[in-house]
Amino acid sequence: MADILNAHAQNFGDRPAVIDDRPDGNVLTITYAELDDYTNQLGHLLVGHGVKPGDRVVWCGQNSIGVAAVMSAARKIGATAVPLNYRLSDDEAAYVIDHCDAEIVYVDADFAPMLERVRESIPKIREVLVFDGELPASDSWFVSVDGEISTMPTSSPPEPPAETADGATMIYTSGTTGKPKGAFRQRATDPTQMLAMLEHIGYRLDDTYLTTGPLYHSGPAGFMSIAVTMGQTVVVQRKFNAEDWLRLVDKYRCSSTFSAPTPIRMICNLPDETIANYDVSSMRVMIANAAPWSFALKQQYLSHFPAHSLFEVYGSTELGVNTILRPEDQLRKPGSCGKPSPMVEIRLYDDDGNIVDGIGPEHTGELFVRSPSVFSDYYKQNDKFMEDHRDGFQTVGDIAYIDDEGFIYICDRKKDMIISGGMNIYPAEIEAALEQHPGVLEAAVFGIPSEDWGEIVHAVVVQNGTTEVTEEVLDQHARTHLASYKIPRSVSWTDELPKTGSGKILKRELRQPYWDEFNSAI
Repeated sequence: MADILNAHAQNFGDRPAVIDDRPDGNVLTITYAELDDYTNQLGHLLVGHGVKPGDRVVWCGQNSIGVAAVMSAARKIGATAVPLNYRLSDDEAAYVIDHCDAEIVYVDADFAPMLERVRESIPKIREVLVFDGELPASDSWFVSVDGEISTMPTSSPPEPPAETADGATMIYTSGTTGKPKGAFRQRATDPTQMLAMLEHIGYRLDDTYLTTGPLYHSGPAGFMSIAVTMGQTVVVQRKFNAEDWLRLVDKYRCSSTFSAPTPIRMICNLPDETIANYDVSSMRVMIANAAPWSFALKQQYLSHFPAHSLFEVYGSTELGVNTILRPEDQLRKPGSCGKPSPMVEIRLYDDDGNIVDGIGPEHTGELFVRSPSVFSDYYKQNDKFMEDHRDGFQTVGDIAYIDDEGFIYICDRKKDMIISGGMNIYPAEIEAALEQHPGVLEAAVFGIPSEDWGEIVHAVVVQNGTTEVTEEVLDQHARTHLASYKIPRSVSWTDELPKTGSGKILKRELRQPYWDEFNSAI
């Protein structure tokens, strides 16, 4: 089967593939013919540095042509692309790099110093390939992609064996037990399912996709990959800025994007006169996801953007896109995430493992999914995969109900996950970090409501009485172990945590006072 980029290069090679337009006036544009050549060169470079079919390649960087290119280059040589969240702490980043068994890291120059800092913790890494800038040190461990890429051939790299996974990816998600899990996806999205979803939403070949949020997230990257597969133009915003986002929509007549609620809230909270300076009438497909959009935010969005543009999807890194709420139902079905996406089967199970057949909020169950887009396994953690598996269906622990028209409502989480600003956070890793402080006996972490972020991280702490602990002390301690978005934004103190007879902390009891005014617990 011909490579999709090669086909695009032959059919419309002069069409802009990726545009990197930065606020400082620096604009880089690469056509489909140039992108095909560049990804071939990058594929040859990776092979030349020992990457074989099936190997993992970690990549890290803010949104750029270089990041977009490595995803296609890895696919062309049969390697598994592993995005690394650049907001992780050094310890967290080192764990992901080491756990995935990669030997090569591809990183932009801004984040290359982090690799130097964690070098002793990632002994499997043979070389670090640095792009878009200078090397952090004159050391053979660091290799300049910018210096080598022009010497590589533009012909297609060696074709991987047929049995090699096509388009394999592995994205690390926060772990319920304190360590991230590598969600391994064996192959690219099933083409029949993808086509059905694209038709259902109404994508067009002439759409222009704008990134809203970092490409290490499965959502922004996944929908950008759809745009590339269709041969659309992709505009990458290196780092999100609300007014600059409006500038890009206006300048390039951007017609589709994918966004968590927080960036859109920042855009809609700009002064009306600022928003009015930009023409946003080109926006046709706004995919709302990564966390629930509140009804108020949807109303804000629709007051500035075309009414037909707002779609909402429910999904996850592990399960792909599971439901779609169409524009005509956004205000008619508040709180719903829509109906099942094409080729997706959904079941609800109660705590006893029985299928829930009832209708309405009194008949809730854990939501399980079966579809061609469900991931393959957790890397080296099949037991975690099987814990969430039932009768060929998979779950990420969300609790839902279905109404009399077949619309699905996510109302709670069986697991303790927090979604803050579109970022998935598991309390276990935060609790483990807090409890390393000598003054903390134990801690319980959970999400509480936030107008700006959806949820924020709150910690309830029991002191052991041996070392003085303040909120400021805990904050500084946490920052040495955790990414900034995982740091508790508020702390309360107690002499004892409520527990079951078996010693399990009653998180629901701790959370309840914060969520009493809401119709759901997320």
